[in-house]
Amino acid sequence: MFFSQAGARPRMWEASPSEHKKWVEVFKACDEENKGCLSRENFKVAVVMLFGYKPSKIEADAVMSSVDPNTSGILLKEFLDIVRKKKEAQLYRNEIRHIFTAFDRHYRGYLTLEDFKKAFKQVAPKLSERIILEVFSWIQFANILLKIFVCVCVCVCTISKRPC
Repeated sequence: MFFSQAGARPRMWEASPSEHKKWVEVFKACDEENKGCLSRENFKVAVVMLFGYKPSKIEADAVMSSVDPNTSGILLKEFLDIVRKKKEAQLYRNEIRHIFTAFDRHYRGYLTLEDFKKAFKQVAPKLSERIILEVFSWIQFANILLKIFVCVCVCVCTISKRPC
């Protein structure tokens, strides 16, 4: 699915019943004291179990700062919302990576101007070549890396004020 179909931002995604059940099981497994909430450390363990990486201090701080101060940790409802948002972001990044790879026909890890033009003709066919060239000229070097490609796609969709 390309940006023209998907929109420039991650859309609301719902977990399957089996995935939702897995998230609840992970929450319960990490709630060692059966208090109905996860401590900062237990949250980190849960993220490792679900996503395969340990959250950074900054990520853990952000999550913990959003927790209701009247509770002693992250409640199940909050945890499920956090996991859903992380999963949405993960799927969105994977979709963008897939799109980038499809346009990187020579497997170089970057797009040339010609690759860039072809990509936008497929992703946003109504976008004028002038805008595509302007966007490309904003970049100080001729090869567009994946992260820059992602940012440019989102910016162009925002600037043109139409779904990409």
